[in-house]
Amino acid sequence: MSASFPERQSGGHGPPTPAHRALLRRPSRWDLLAAVLLAVAVVWGIHRLSTGLPYRWEWEALPQYVLRRDPESGRLAANVLLLGFLTTIRLSLWAMLFATLIGFAAALLRMSRRPFRRAVAAAYVELLRNSPPIVLVFVFYYFIGEQLFSGWGPRKGPALAGGSDGVLLELLFAPAGLRIPFASAVLTLALFEGAYITEIIRAGIQSIDPGQQEAAAAQGFNRWQRLRYILWPQALRRILPPLGGQFISTIKDSAIVSVISIPELTFRGLELMSATHLTIETWIAITGLYFLLTFGCSLVFSRLERLSRRRPG
Repeated sequence: MSASFPERQSGGHGPPTPAHRALLRRPSRWDLLAAVLLAVAVVWGIHRLSTGLPYRWEWEALPQYVLRRDPESGRLAANVLLLGFLTTIRLSLWAMLFATLIGFAAALLRMSRRPFRRAVAAAYVELLRNSPPIVLVFVFYYFIGEQLFSGWGPRKGPALAGGSDGVLLELLFAPAGLRIPFASAVLTLALFEGAYITEIIRAGIQSIDPGQQEAAAAQGFNRWQRLRYILWPQALRRILPPLGGQFISTIKDSAIVSVISIPELTFRGLELMSATHLTIETWIAITGLYFLLTFGCSLVFSRLERLSRRRPG
């Protein structure tokens, strides 16, 4: 009896044949049935929201809160929702940058030969991972951030410092009046996410075959050379998927800092909802903006993962 799968016909070894890949991509009857049921559920939900919900929809009023026309120059400028969206991007990028640095340093301490260093790193990971993030936000904002960043800029003051340096700092970080709370929010998110990144990096490095370290040591590599040239290039391929997931989690967790009045997307949405009473329209728009940001990040990390797999070595 002949086999029904193309890879059996080719001996069952090696990569799947083009015919087998085409067969796997072909949707089954259950896939089509699930798609139809999902489409019916979406249509029914939209119909119920539009007819059964006692709510007056005003979608036409929402675009003006994304982009507005400047009355002086006549040009389009960012409005409330887009400004919050850009702040969320800056907040997430800075938090993930520092979280990666903290996670890498803590992962090295977790793998150190010194018991004290391992204990310090373990205490950091366990304390941060088992603490509510909203509590950490308040602790760092009211007690630690004030002491660390008190001389950097006033809490309340002019929205923009003079000179090109002030413009650049506002573009990359935050206006002068928001630098202290913004820095506190970045620090809180970086430490919180860094605890998870620590375990991701540690697990990725320790998943490499110990025999490779022994072979590198036999060749005369010291510990740092083994990490740089042998372990890290291989571990990076393994940690990219969970690291991308953690970056997406950082974007979503950034909404927590709205409780300390950081004008990110969620906080701007609360302001807009209070001023216009466009409750459902505002939150649906915010959900869509978060989805665009997180889905775009998932595509970027998927691309990086494919590129790392193609690279030899």
